[in-house]
Amino acid sequence: MKFNILNTKIFLFSLLGSFILIGCQDDYLEVTPTDRVSDSAILNDSTLFEGYVINRYLGVRLTDKEGEGSRPGFGRGFEYAMWSSLTDESIYNNDDNTWLIQQGQLTPENTGIAGTIWGRSYRSIREVNYALTNIENLVMSDSKKEVLTAELKFIRAYRYHDLIRNYGKVVLMGDRVIELGDDLTDPSLFEKSTISEGLTYTINELDAAIDGLPENHSNTWQEGRATKGAAMALKARLLLYAASPLYNNNASDPQKWAEAANAAKEVMDLGMYSLYPDYQKLFLESLGNNEIIFARYYNLNALHTALEIANGPNGYGGWAGNVPLQNLVDDYEMADGSEFDWNNESHAQEPYENRDPRFYQTILYNGAEYRGREVETFVPGGLDSPDGPSNWNTSKSGYYLRKFIDEDLPIINPWGVAGTQDWIYIRYGEILLNYAEAQNEAAGPDESVYNAINLIRSRAGMPNIESGLSQSEMREKIRHERRIELAFEEHRYYDVRRWMIADEVENQPALGMRITRTDGDLNYSTFTALDGKNFKERNYWLPIPRSEILASDNQIEQNPGY
Repeated sequence: MKFNILNTKIFLFSLLGSFILIGCQDDYLEVTPTDRVSDSAILNDSTLFEGYVINRYLGVRLTDKEGEGSRPGFGRGFEYAMWSSLTDESIYNNDDNTWLIQQGQLTPENTGIAGTIWGRSYRSIREVNYALTNIENLVMSDSKKEVLTAELKFIRAYRYHDLIRNYGKVVLMGDRVIELGDDLTDPSLFEKSTISEGLTYTINELDAAIDGLPENHSNTWQEGRATKGAAMALKARLLLYAASPLYNNNASDPQKWAEAANAAKEVMDLGMYSLYPDYQKLFLESLGNNEIIFARYYNLNALHTALEIANGPNGYGGWAGNVPLQNLVDDYEMADGSEFDWNNESHAQEPYENRDPRFYQTILYNGAEYRGREVETFVPGGLDSPDGPSNWNTSKSGYYLRKFIDEDLPIINPWGVAGTQDWIYIRYGEILLNYAEAQNEAAGPDESVYNAINLIRSRAGMPNIESGLSQSEMREKIRHERRIELAFEEHRYYDVRRWMIADEVENQPALGMRITRTDGDLNYSTFTALDGKNFKERNYWLPIPRSEILASDNQIEQNPGY
């Protein structure tokens, strides 16, 4: 169900991604539209107004030219160029403006796939503010108004969370709905908050949302809408960010870490969420999945995904989109919990044997069983190697993505039978990892830290981590666990930045694996899958698009270094 508050009497003026509305003066333009619901209808019908609120979860697409692959919503469309392909997890096989970010060529004029976050977020904030400004005038019970107000505050907080983690300092619009008659030269319209002010505002918004949201989904509260747990979980994530080095001038404040740990613990203490038994099926099965806290739901009758064809091996008819890097592959432990080591002869001879089970559930490698046969990435190619480099859309890294993929769905054109895998924004596994990290930084590796990490590892089929670790040793264990457990879920990009290690890990070569077969024997050698990997100090934050700076008459302050 989609609604649009704009009718043909209205035109738009863009400012900070917000939208200013003005009525046309010519009577002959007074036409009643037949393809949308007018703003007056929405504001005079509580059912339509609730539909307007629901549609804010789907979000905005700034222009039709963004294409079907640019999914509206909080995320950026996860089946084509994933956020993982801006990190040391993967590269996007078909470019799609991701390589320029990997190669340090990001500029305010050339922002690649990251370019619409600012405008989309502020447009959504404007839409939420519009609803909040008008909700008191609706004929609706006070209890219903309270819930919808809380829901709108959650959506607005999520947008600010996305702005802050990408840009740092942002413009806080409050409840303002900018109109054309406003003084657009007012400097307060463009003044950035400090990072601390932005975080405080957003966390306060979430506190207000927590008070008004329902605890869980019911027959009258559809899946995909915010709940009390979703707002609490997003607050816990933001407090984790707030305690991290990037947000604290590379300093550590035990009190902030304690606040983050307490917020995550409150989610855990709800007793509503638990780890789904099967890591691979976690991303394919929503029914009875108590690990999902907040997600975007897809169905074939409305929105669907194209994961199978977008990321499948070319030998199966796929486009080989987001292809894992050797950098990630090497970080999967052996099944006994020891590190993988190319200098270990047995590891080097059979590098894909006896690894962490999540490796097999996340990555397709040479010899992996997939859709009735083994994946073949060795060379020489030809008929013996249908997934090798002799074909178009072959992986540039020697690997393909398995996570999120439903093998029961055919690899066909996405406009036919397509996927319904839901995109999970927040899940309980993340909350456990957030708690473990924050508690370790606040109080050291106590029993609760071990318990949280070991729950994650036990579900994966991995042994518990060894006891007696120091705080710094536990820190590295937790960071490793996040890398493996949350791979391809849009966390790595933000994790290496908030830990302020991106200048180290993102300047390492983007490696792939070349496998040669000679007389039936396989030989393995790494190679550079993407030339020119380059991370600069300024890349800890995104640049504000030049178009937004110009729209403000150069009053918006650009991020440092751009």
